[in-house]
Amino acid sequence: MIGRKIGGPVAVAASSLLVIASSAHAELPAPPHIGRIDGADTAWLLTSAALVLMMTIPGLALFYGGMVRRKNVLSTLMQSFILVALVSVQWIIFGYSLAFAPGSAICGALSWIGLAGVSATQPYAAYSATVPHQAYMIYQCMFAVITPALITGAIAERMSFKGFLLFSLLWTTLIYDPLAHWVWGVDGWIHQMGALDFAGGTVVHISSGAAALAGAILVGKRRGFMREAMPPHNLTMTLTGAGLLWVGWFGFNAGSALAANGLAVSAFVATHLGAAGATIVWVLAEWLIAGKPTTLGAASGAVAGLVAITPASGYVGPVPAVIIGVLAGAVCFSAVRIKTRFGYDDALDVVGVHMVGGMLGAVLTGVFASIAVNAAGANGLLFGNPHQLLVQVIAVVASVLFSFIGSSILLKVTEMLVGIRVDSEAEQIGLDLTEHEESAYAFEA
Repeated sequence: MIGRKIGGPVAVAASSLLVIASSAHAELPAPPHIGRIDGADTAWLLTSAALVLMMTIPGLALFYGGMVRRKNVLSTLMQSFILVALVSVQWIIFGYSLAFAPGSAICGALSWIGLAGVSATQPYAAYSATVPHQAYMIYQCMFAVITPALITGAIAERMSFKGFLLFSLLWTTLIYDPLAHWVWGVDGWIHQMGALDFAGGTVVHISSGAAALAGAILVGKRRGFMREAMPPHNLTMTLTGAGLLWVGWFGFNAGSALAANGLAVSAFVATHLGAAGATIVWVLAEWLIAGKPTTLGAASGAVAGLVAITPASGYVGPVPAVIIGVLAGAVCFSAVRIKTRFGYDDALDVVGVHMVGGMLGAVLTGVFASIAVNAAGANGLLFGNPHQLLVQVIAVVASVLFSFIGSSILLKVTEMLVGIRVDSEAEQIGLDLTEHEESAYAFEA
């Protein structure tokens, strides 16, 4: 009986993939291939794609894995790892087309389904004139991979694996892909409005942070939350993950220049300084308020600074980058400290770091952006253009509402179809054993 239940959907899926594969070679209108491939630009973009992949595995996996309890470390690592496979397949079948193909102001058409017309040897001038279209595609794939992985920190230690898989697939398709089109697609409405998001403040961090808030509320609190201690089980792992995230973030931000040029250099420097500024402030705040500087605080501060500088990295100079980092360290530190007052269980501080940090960075982009740094951008408030700040605020509000409301609906749908949470006994035993029948630390007597 089980075999028949599974076999039907598998057969349908296999047939669909065969149809898509055959259609990928069908005759299609030629895209506007204008420009000439530059080897250095292509090498930098492919390297950046690998760096962004490293942010998810092993970077984010280790960062989150060290912060959960020993009984849930493998399930946490698995969530990041499996998303690399799941989202990548979704991306090449239809996700990239929904996100980046010309279509409407809301989403792309399915003209690039199965990567039909997405060349490995020719550029697509609407996005980059000097790298093959598939290089741009696979670079953006890594952004799509890490974004739902960020959400897992809020619902850690209690979400069922089947519920996690279904929700992640639905969320990537119905939230991430349309939002990426809004902000980065050639005809997306936020892009047409003139909002600036160099590397994903709205698309990646605000969207995942708002979804994390919805998840923390609707999935519910961990068993024993606020009644028993739930300390990180391996901060060595967490600090290592944070270091990998910091290094990988150069691909995330500097890679978004899409060329090996001065803009990539500027974004690289801004990224590093934003992280440095936030790390110092978070550690100092912790030292003054809690009495001791901690490695977890340093790691959290670095990530908060990296999040906040992401939308601004290609539009601001070194001094504004430090200011953004400093503000991110203070604001995100405060957001994390007061989260318990609101009664939700954001296990690994996704809301306080990614949603709050992403919102702050997107708004400050409207303050500090300068065409002296990037002529393709716009001046912000400090350079005589208060309208840009208004545009950034609109983009932030739209992203938060779309992701929070949409994620809440998708969580409800997932609950009805397969369930979203393990039972109390399974949660007490730990997800490593109950969901995967494995133990992270199996020592012989």
